[in-house]
Amino acid sequence: MAADYTDIDIAPFIDHALLMPTATVEQVKQWCEEADKFHFAAVCVYPVHVRQAAELLQGKQPKVCTVIGFPTGAVTSATKLYEAQEAVENGATELDVMLNLGWLKAGKSDDVHREIAEICEATGQTLKVILETNLLTDEEKRLAAELSMEAGAAFLKTSTGWNGGVTLADVRLLKEVAGERVGIKASGGIRTIDQALDLILEGATRLGTSRSVELLRQRDRLDRSK
Repeated sequence: MAADYTDIDIAPFIDHALLMPTATVEQVKQWCEEADKFHFAAVCVYPVHVRQAAELLQGKQPKVCTVIGFPTGAVTSATKLYEAQEAVENGATELDVMLNLGWLKAGKSDDVHREIAEICEATGQTLKVILETNLLTDEEKRLAAELSMEAGAAFLKTSTGWNGGVTLADVRLLKEVAGERVGIKASGGIRTIDQALDLILEGATRLGTSRSVELLRQRDRLDRSK
């Protein structure tokens, strides 16, 4: 159970994610309609769907977010940069960029910083750097967070969801490192309203989830039970 059920409206925190490999144009339309209806912060889709999402959400409140170097981060810097620039040309204003974990673990901090900084500078858009915290030690999480912030990231994102889900401990750690400098996007395995509210109370400023509408339904049931 969440520590304190304040009157938190979770909708503005949500990045409504559609990152299944089988996602269709019909589902993109549905996700965009839901994001507009419920006033979610953004819709997060694969790069191939960015143009469609941008057209559907033109003039509407939700942002168009996409993933770069997803889900491993192990493509070249040039590939990530091109992918990011093309996504922005197609209408994305938020980019969830996967960190190169091999570089981080090998001590190539300069390369990690340079890659993120180049994308920030070239696109001028909101970057959320995916740290994939389940694969890192606490020391590596702190280093990855500092490098990302120094390079210009606007958010630290916990995980892709492909290697385990978000934990309260990781959100707490990232909030401790980041303070108020950047946002924290909690992502991966958010299934219940209790979990979502706990993450917000620990410092998450965005929630990445494909279960957005179900979370709102759970919140409605919770409110009715008071």
